[in-house]
Amino acid sequence: MTIKTAKLRDPAVRAFVTAVNASDRDSFRRILTDDATMADDGSDRNLDDWIDREIFSSNGHLDVDNESNGGRSLLAHYRNDTWGEMVTRWDFTVEDDGRISRFETGQA
Repeated sequence: MTIKTAKLRDPAVRAFVTAVNASDRDSFRRILTDDATMADDGSDRNLDDWIDREIFSSNGHLDVDNESNGGRSLLAHYRNDTWGEMVTRWDFTVEDDGRISRFETGQA
């Protein structure tokens, strides 16, 4: 059973998922620090290239199944037009200002 996005515990993670599912690039960028980084399947990636390819130009969507670590770790079904649907994990580093400085994702 999926967790409704509005019920996600961490406000920054909730804003991240909301922006992904709304395909709202501006809100997505605002929730990230200026120097944010990310990794996919254990490899650091260029953030701008990755989010364009994996989220915004391919209709990315997250359905969260489980959260842990105070809401900063997710298990979710992620789908996009390129890869279809897969079970993924997402881990977030949230700074004191409430923005995300790093996220890591990959197949679960």
